[in-house]
Amino acid sequence: MYLPAQAAPAQTLPLVVFSHGMGGSRRGYSYLGAYWASHGYASLHLQHVGSDRSLWRGNIFGLVGRLQGAAQEEEAIARVGDLRFALDQILADQELGSRIDAGRIVAAGHSYGANTVMLALGARIMRQDRIIDLFEPRLSAAVLLSAPPFYGESNMAGILSNIRVPTLHITATEDIIRIPGYYSGVEDRIAVFDAMPGARKVLAVFEGGSHSMFTDRNGTGGAELNSLVKAATKELSIAFFESTFGSSDAALHSWPARHNTILAKFITPGYSDIHRRANPSY
Repeated sequence: MYLPAQAAPAQTLPLVVFSHGMGGSRRGYSYLGAYWASHGYASLHLQHVGSDRSLWRGNIFGLVGRLQGAAQEEEAIARVGDLRFALDQILADQELGSRIDAGRIVAAGHSYGANTVMLALGARIMRQDRIIDLFEPRLSAAVLLSAPPFYGESNMAGILSNIRVPTLHITATEDIIRIPGYYSGVEDRIAVFDAMPGARKVLAVFEGGSHSMFTDRNGTGGAELNSLVKAATKELSIAFFESTFGSSDAALHSWPARHNTILAKFITPGYSDIHRRANPSY
C-alpha cells in the first residue's frame, strides 16, 4: 500500500487497486504506486499467488506448463477474488478503511492484470455453458495497461457490453506478448478499446516500446523511451482521474501536446475539444 505522505488524518483518499501481469508481483509497478500517492491517492498493489513471480522458479523445462496453467479459467476467477478480498479487508479496517473514499475506487492492471480488471468491471465470458460474471460494483473507473483480449474469445463487444465505468487504455506500437502458444500485438489492445462501450474512454498509443515497458523494468523498449513513456503514463493517469472524479478535463486537454513526439495515437471520444494525433497504421 502506497499512501500520501502529507494527507491530513481526516482527509478521505481515493483508492487505486493494482493487479500485476503474468509472472509479476506487488513490487513490480512501484513507479505508479509512488506517483499516485504523491498526488493524494492511496494505491494498493496485489500479488496473485498462482500467476505471480513464482512461475519463473523451478525447472526451466516446466516453465511453459506453469505459464499455461496460470492462464486458465480458475486462475482468472481467483484473481478477481483476490481483488475483492483486498477491498473487503481495506474498507473493513477500522483505521485505514475510514480514510478511503468508497465512492472513488479505481481498478488498474497490466496485461493479465488488465483482464482481471475487466472481469471485475463486468466483462462476461461463457465457459462450459455457463456465464462467468464477476462484477465488483465498488469500482468507479479503470486503467488498462496493455490489455489483451480474452483467450479464445472473438466477440469482444459482447464480452464487454456490461462495463459502465470510464476507462483509460494505454499501449504502444511494439506492445507485443509472446509466450509459447500465444501471441498478441497492439491491434488487440486497440480492439479492446474499440469494443469498450460508452464514450468516456481514452486511448493512448506510444510509438515503439515493448510490452514490459509498463513494469518497473527500466531498459525495455529503449532506455530513453522507457523513461519518457513512464513519465507520460503517470501524468496521463492523474489527468484521467481528475476528469473522472469531476474536477476538470483541463489536464486531459493539455496532456497530448506535451508528449506528442512519442505518441502514435491519442483518442478521446466523449471528451470535447481534446487534441488528437493518429498514425493511420494503428
